[in-house]
Amino acid sequence: MNAIRYWRESLAAVLAVALVAVAFVVPYLGNELITPIINRTPQQVRDFADAAPLFGFREIHFGWGTPFAVLIAVAGVLWGPELARRLPWRRLLLVVWATSAAWAMSLAMVDGWRRGFVDRLTSNDEYLHEVPSITDIPATLSEFSSRILDFQPDSWTTHVSGHPPGALLTFVWLDRIGLGGGAWASGLSVLVGSSAAAAVLVAVRALGDESMARRAAPFVTLAPTAIWIAASADAVFMGVVAWGIALLAVSTTKYLWPASIGAGLLLGFGIHLNYGLVLMGLPAVAVLIAARTAKPMIGAVIGALIVTAIFTAYGFWWFDGYELVKERYYQGIATDRPFAYWGWANIAALFCAVGVAVPAAFPRIFTRIAPINLLVIGAVAAVAAADLSQLSKAEVERIWLPFAMWMLLAPAVLPERTHRFWLALQVTAALAINHLLFTNW
Repeated sequence: MNAIRYWRESLAAVLAVALVAVAFVVPYLGNELITPIINRTPQQVRDFADAAPLFGFREIHFGWGTPFAVLIAVAGVLWGPELARRLPWRRLLLVVWATSAAWAMSLAMVDGWRRGFVDRLTSNDEYLHEVPSITDIPATLSEFSSRILDFQPDSWTTHVSGHPPGALLTFVWLDRIGLGGGAWASGLSVLVGSSAAAAVLVAVRALGDESMARRAAPFVTLAPTAIWIAASADAVFMGVVAWGIALLAVSTTKYLWPASIGAGLLLGFGIHLNYGLVLMGLPAVAVLIAARTAKPMIGAVIGALIVTAIFTAYGFWWFDGYELVKERYYQGIATDRPFAYWGWANIAALFCAVGVAVPAAFPRIFTRIAPINLLVIGAVAAVAAADLSQLSKAEVERIWLPFAMWMLLAPAVLPERTHRFWLALQVTAALAINHLLFTNW
């Protein structure tokens, strides 16, 4: 790539890399430099994220997933853009979904079958820890909010308390159909999470720009985000709301009522999986602006209200849960995570997840109005709101997956002749992070 010719993209990429580098360095500077600024010592920052700004710890390691990950990365760079241009549309979506899942699994297997996959969701802080105790779902919903706050005998575990009951119920239902345990739970995260890559392409095509969807395909398939798709529950959340937005986009051109109501059902369930996913309303608005219609909003609101009404009828009121979870958040380690660091280090963590090609594309994203640009801008706005809320300090490489997936559309606007270059940087970043660090998810 000619750096002089593409100076805006090069400058944006360099600034993003510099931000990431500074975020990694700051927690290792001396107390006398950092403590007056963040009101915490560097050691206190590292106590809760040893690989800050990423949540994990430093460990150079390899696994039997390494050769598969390298093979997928090389094949994707060499042939991905061409295949994305030529494959029939439906076949392309299946290839994107399958490749995204294979990419996530190969990266997980670098850490090993148990440590990198089966045991990811089985710790005492996770949802599966509570699943055996759920014998009466209606009773669980009616008492759910009363168990959110910490320091009481029946407090929910960290992840259950930090989310609406839909997250816990997802794994309860999985267990009820005979698919209990860590392997099935992680498998669900890969299956649903990797499908989000296809969903965002469906949305772009539905808004009238199939060529841009095809250009984006390799980037949404082979992103560093795959590290956290296998396995975290947030990957499931990402897949659910991604298809909600995709259905909303479809409803702007055809199947108005079934597609818009379906979108509302998925997005309504999404906010009962994760409180922060109420911010997916911003990408949803971007869809309606791009399509220049507000008609689907009626069906979407109806669908979302149906889901909310069901949860409310069984005793869970979303706003009560949200107020309590804010209190629970500051009962834990949030009080020791200084916003003076995480306010900007969160963005560095996000860039680690989406790769340098995304910020490199920002100069083009923010200087032109088109469907794909609006979707990216909607996701960026959601990230900004989430960051300023101060309810996401650290771990955002996982928590912000539902927003990150839409930001991965951004590199499609880069000149096609440079796509292999940027794609190579994307997969190299993913391989480096996964082999140099052991991430908690």
